[in-house]
Amino acid sequence: MKRVLAIILGGGAGTRLYPLTKMRAKPAVPLAGKYRLIDIPISNCINSEINKIYVLTQFNSASLNRHLTMSYNLSAGFGQGFVEVLAAQQTPDSPSWFEGTADAVRKYQWLFQEWDVDHYLILSGDQLYRMDYSKFVQHHIDCGADLTVGALPVDGAQAEGFGLMRTSSDGRILEFSEKPTGDALEAMRVNTESLGLSAEEAVKRPFLASMGIYVFNRNTLFNLLASNPDSTDFGKEIIPTSLREGDHLQTFLFDDYWEDIGTIGAFYEANLALTDQPNPAFSFYDEKFPIYTRPRYLPPSKLQDAQVTQSIIGEGSLLKACSIHHCVLGVRSRVEDEVVLQDTLVMGADFFESSEERLVLHERGGTPIGVGRGTTVKGAILDKNVRIGRDVTIVNKDRVEEADRPELNFYIRNGIVVVVKNGTIADGTVI
Repeated sequence: MKRVLAIILGGGAGTRLYPLTKMRAKPAVPLAGKYRLIDIPISNCINSEINKIYVLTQFNSASLNRHLTMSYNLSAGFGQGFVEVLAAQQTPDSPSWFEGTADAVRKYQWLFQEWDVDHYLILSGDQLYRMDYSKFVQHHIDCGADLTVGALPVDGAQAEGFGLMRTSSDGRILEFSEKPTGDALEAMRVNTESLGLSAEEAVKRPFLASMGIYVFNRNTLFNLLASNPDSTDFGKEIIPTSLREGDHLQTFLFDDYWEDIGTIGAFYEANLALTDQPNPAFSFYDEKFPIYTRPRYLPPSKLQDAQVTQSIIGEGSLLKACSIHHCVLGVRSRVEDEVVLQDTLVMGADFFESSEERLVLHERGGTPIGVGRGTTVKGAILDKNVRIGRDVTIVNKDRVEEADRPELNFYIRNGIVVVVKNGTIADGTVI
């Protein structure tokens, strides 16, 4: 894998994840109490012995830069390698920002071409899954392909939201169609049993969806970018063009947990699903294939008189006489007496407040960080460093699906109340 360079695409402005992306790049969004989305593809790379990694981004990249710098000193901890952020920049030759996945790679191809590598692994920065990329790359080499696409078997209901591939029995791509419907969708059916699924699963999932991850041969990638200067997206333009030009395109079947965390609803569900027992669909408890992140050296969490069921509690948290059910609490979470948290994601805090500081804040009419006494929160996301006052109720009582209340420090997306980073909800507020 020393002849492979990984390029992780950080995505656009992350509008579907707003307001979580209001102050951070999409790959920097916190995940599972202590991680960030970007930790997933980087950890997959490290575990696959791929340690030359670039991350391309163009929006709110400060926190992403900070996280990567503090998490991944590859030359010290993971062998000779690097993780480096490449932000969009304007130059005389390229006056515009990134306009798509292919355009982002094209704008930095001068740098990628300097590396003496044979293959380029293109990844997404906002997906939750565990994959050994070395098997992906080796499959590509064994098939003699010019380009290999990660393929996820899906059912008809899921298929309409993806780019689909129709393949031969050996997985060679014959046709690529972006989000087909009706008869066009039916035409994309594949015998997935021939690709490795059981007969029963093949009936349930007869479509192959593109995961948005690719292995390119060196010459194939740069020839396609050069010969299609107006093409800005891999899935919509580059792949169909490559197919028409007669390149050998192959699929790599991935039949395991995979979640595209592109919306608030998907992000919320993916996080809470981590609390499922006894076997969650995705687990961070895998010694052979760990997910890495920034080491914080925090003290253990303290539960004084708390009732906690089916939840994840990040380190450095302090829970008093509260009730917590089916929640994920991030590092340094603070929950006071008589609080009820249910079906809620709390992202924690970047710093501690001492008892003295909290007392002074109360005396001055302020709100300490964390969730105040007597508060009830159900079906919500509380972003980093939020200050929830006393006797607050956040339950979306009117079952609103979408709402923007920036002046009150919250939004509602997919029926989920999202309190913005560093936001304050005053005592007695009802949402």
